[in-house]
Amino acid sequence: MATQMMQAIQVHDYGDADQLKLERIPRPEPQEGEVLVRVHAAGVNPVDWKIRAGWMKDFRPSTFPYVPGADLAGVVEQVGPGVTAFQPGQAVFGRSSKGSYAEYAIAPANALALKPKTLSFDEAATIPIGATTAWQGLFDYGNLQAGQRVLVLGGAGGVGLFAVQFARWKGAHVIATTSTKNVDFVRSLGAETVIDYTKTRVEDEVRDIDLVFDSVGGAVLASVWPTLKRGGTLVEIAGQPDEAKARELGVRIARFSAQVNSELLSTFARLIDEGQIKVTVGAVFPLSEAAQAQKLCESGHGRGRIILHIA
Repeated sequence: MATQMMQAIQVHDYGDADQLKLERIPRPEPQEGEVLVRVHAAGVNPVDWKIRAGWMKDFRPSTFPYVPGADLAGVVEQVGPGVTAFQPGQAVFGRSSKGSYAEYAIAPANALALKPKTLSFDEAATIPIGATTAWQGLFDYGNLQAGQRVLVLGGAGGVGLFAVQFARWKGAHVIATTSTKNVDFVRSLGAETVIDYTKTRVEDEVRDIDLVFDSVGGAVLASVWPTLKRGGTLVEIAGQPDEAKARELGVRIARFSAQVNSELLSTFARLIDEGQIKVTVGAVFPLSEAAQAQKLCESGHGRGRIILHIA
């Protein structure tokens, strides 16, 4: 039987976005516990370009060539042995284990769920890693409780917009930072106080925070310490916090890697279909323009999740 082929983005070496090449490669076959998804949309995450640029090669080396990406939404094409939760033809979303910048992708069955009925494929592809990171950061690692004060740094981004909404849904008092153009947008997500970081220093405005959720990192980290109360928590997904400073101030640091799973994805789908959580698609590119999509992601300024629209 002839090998079935597909179009996919391949990366052959570390480097800039020009390493992203559209090629024809064999379509993968689902193994035990896996699902083959016909990809309609793939999310472009910051980790995608960081892996490509070699930032993570010391602790997460790449095997070349590889297909980048993890977030996906599409239709079940085929299920591997032992998979009973899904069947061909179902619309799903979740995390690919072997790259999502492709016409077809492999996903573990336990990292997929049925797509929210009220969303398009492009919209559904914005959810898996962003929403999971926000949820696990706030609740599993940050232990956020109703009535607490939470500061979300980067409230308009692909993770931050979910963090703002989940924290508000939980009953927390939500403060968020963003740029001028996104102030009204972040307020619409449920942030009671929105700080325009281009005009105001967050440490001049905010004190006695129970939990800081930092999705920005870099120089912004230095602004965090004066805002936190003693006994507070810094949930960090984008930088390397000063452990000694945290000890001195009596602040707990939580760093983690999001673990996408079917149960959480189903929870997100329910909250979205109930109208409690909104999603936001950023720029949309065809698969052939994956390099441009990653360049835009690398710039670090935008609203929502950048999407590759594949079918």
